[in-house]
Amino acid sequence: MIRLERLKNRMLQMAKIGGTENNGVTRLALSQEDKKGRDLFVKWMQELKLDVRIDDFGNIYGRKEGTDPRATAVMVGSHLDSVPKGGRFDGVLGVLAGLEVIESLIENNVEHENPIEIVSFTNEEGARFTPQMLGSGAVTNQFSKEYTYSRKDKNNFIFCDELEKIGYLGKEENRLKNVGAFIEFHIEQGPILEMNNKTIGIVEGISGFSWLEVTVIGETNHSGSTPMELRKDALSTTAITIQAIQKWAEEKEDGTVATIGTVRAEPGIINAVPGKVVFTLDVRNGNKEQFNFYMTEIQELIKDCVQRESLNCTIQEIKAHSPVSFASWITNIIEEVSVESKVPYQRITSGAGHDAMYLNTVTDTAMIFVPSIGGKSHCVEEYTPCDDIEKGINILYKTICRILTSEKYKNQISSIKL
Repeated sequence: MIRLERLKNRMLQMAKIGGTENNGVTRLALSQEDKKGRDLFVKWMQELKLDVRIDDFGNIYGRKEGTDPRATAVMVGSHLDSVPKGGRFDGVLGVLAGLEVIESLIENNVEHENPIEIVSFTNEEGARFTPQMLGSGAVTNQFSKEYTYSRKDKNNFIFCDELEKIGYLGKEENRLKNVGAFIEFHIEQGPILEMNNKTIGIVEGISGFSWLEVTVIGETNHSGSTPMELRKDALSTTAITIQAIQKWAEEKEDGTVATIGTVRAEPGIINAVPGKVVFTLDVRNGNKEQFNFYMTEIQELIKDCVQRESLNCTIQEIKAHSPVSFASWITNIIEEVSVESKVPYQRITSGAGHDAMYLNTVTDTAMIFVPSIGGKSHCVEEYTPCDDIEKGINILYKTICRILTSEKYKNQISSIKL
């Protein structure tokens, strides 16, 4: 089994890199803090005599060979970068859980034919370079190399230059290949497991999302000279529309969520009726059958609300991604292991995006969640109890062992589709 104290020690060492007040972490992608975290991770893998390599997007891999180096690999991992003043568990727990699993395989002399690899993906958070999940997206051909390399941060530093600056611009030949299964271990970043007294979240998929920018057009006029009944107030119409969006999401009762992230009124002065408002909307839903219908329905709702107030609007889709379904044969193994281990679990859909979302386009994929106390994440209050972590990583370890050693699952592992 895994050794919790060893994992805790590594977690603490990693948390010191970019550590902030109140146990927070700021380790932005391709920063000097990220470099130090990467260097430490590489050092730990080298101590285990893993074959370490870095690809042309800065993704880091560590490989433990099986008896057949040509066999398809089983992969675990996540990311090391953080958001500004984030927590010490998001991403890094998945990477170090993978390291602990591999070290436990070595210590327990587990023989396996298929290689096992651990990976840390570059710029998962998107806090410095947008969009998020650049490393996993690029290596699975969701983003072109040219697009990825040309991304700039707010200070106009270029992704490729910064990757080279920290010494992690690797080779294209080192990209992931011949991978038959990928499992990402992660904190839930939500309250559901804690609310339901469950230790393990067996993630069946990731909600689809649609990001919209809505522009409501009215008429700007003097606040004192324009009677209420003659106004075409874009902001008051937006408020009515937002209330309708909120009610629409609440009535779905299927996990649908809708978030107004930003609102900008123009001209934005105290003594003028707002003639224009731009707001953003993030809509998420995990049902593949309902997703497209819901995304059309919410746009029609917005148009109806605005038109009833005799105003006009435009809706631009910034980005969208359909719901992701993970491999049932892997989630079923996780459930079997949880039952046998007498660890309380539930099947769950992730509302947040993860590297597993892009890995799912090229190989069989699954995720394991452990609880986030208070549902807190991307903040210094982020916390997962050690007992939950230990049970969760033991479930991961047993799942990996079952995939690697059971004849039943060898035929399930198919090579990566790149």
